[in-house]
Amino acid sequence: MTLTKPERAFTVVELMVVVGVISILAALVFPALSKSKLSARATGCLQNLRQIGLAVQLCADENDAHYPVMFDAPLGTNSATATNLWPTVDKVLIFYLATTNVLRCPSDNRGLFDRTGCSYAWNTLLNGQDVAHPRLFASQFRPNQIPLFFDRDSFHRDKGERRGVNYIYVDGHIDNELSIDPSK
Repeated sequence: MTLTKPERAFTVVELMVVVGVISILAALVFPALSKSKLSARATGCLQNLRQIGLAVQLCADENDAHYPVMFDAPLGTNSATATNLWPTVDKVLIFYLATTNVLRCPSDNRGLFDRTGCSYAWNTLLNGQDVAHPRLFASQFRPNQIPLFFDRDSFHRDKGERRGVNYIYVDGHIDNELSIDPSK
């Protein structure tokens, strides 16, 4: 006859300690995962804006170095006639984009893409202007000061109060803060 040691089981106290440690670790990890998810969405938005900027350049190249004439689709429900009269961003740029999903901001939580076909707004002051010499309100600005496209809403508020909107400028650089200052 051999003597065997009785198997040792976890006590309730040990189980509670393990559950507590796992809870603490989860509380530390989940906010980091949430931040990385928001950061990935913002990066996707910047990539979309880069592709939209290239599409506008391609369109301008085919239009004798002039920006296309296009408008943002209105948000209202009674705007069907206006939308049919004016060329909208999604209709003009469709020939220059691989997919219309480029016009959807990954952080568009208001459904603007579903309602208008684009989560981004076009700077209509550039309609038909010469690419080499764009002007706003009869004033000459440098290309790094003129926004080309931008988020239609503050989709990226998590970056800060004044940094919730991403912009692509005429010179092709992307930023998430609007600053039009002709003196710089």
